[in-house]
Amino acid sequence: MATVELRFSALPEHVRTARLVAAAVARRAGVDEAVLDEVRLAVGEACTRAVGLHQSSGVTAPVRVALIEDEKQFSIEVGDEAPRATPGGRAPGALPEDGDDAEPEGEDEMGLAVISGLVDDVEVTAGESGGLIRMSWPTAPATLLP
Repeated sequence: MATVELRFSALPEHVRTARLVAAAVARRAGVDEAVLDEVRLAVGEACTRAVGLHQSSGVTAPVRVALIEDEKQFSIEVGDEAPRATPGGRAPGALPEDGDDAEPEGEDEMGLAVISGLVDDVEVTAGESGGLIRMSWPTAPATLLP
């Protein structure tokens, strides 16, 4: 299992770099070329969301991105350190339950919806110490050049 870790200041101009690095590592890991645009877009959305959460919460810690190459899949984890306090004890990113009058969190929810549309295997977790978006894509078996 190979892992590339990237940490960057919570500034919008660094999101592009994270997207480029993620696409390059995904290509090397064997993610299908047709899916690389989805990888770039999903990482961009996840990093933009993390940057926004850091800026709105006054968090100065860097945004964390881990690019993980396993035998049959490639995963990306985007982590933030923005604390969450949600109405009704819902997990951030969860849809309101019946009878819950809480409104979605606007841009935050829109970013999660875009990511869910781009990535089949996505998991969002969050708590008092921050959040994590984990996205995975299948990889093709490595082929050796003659």
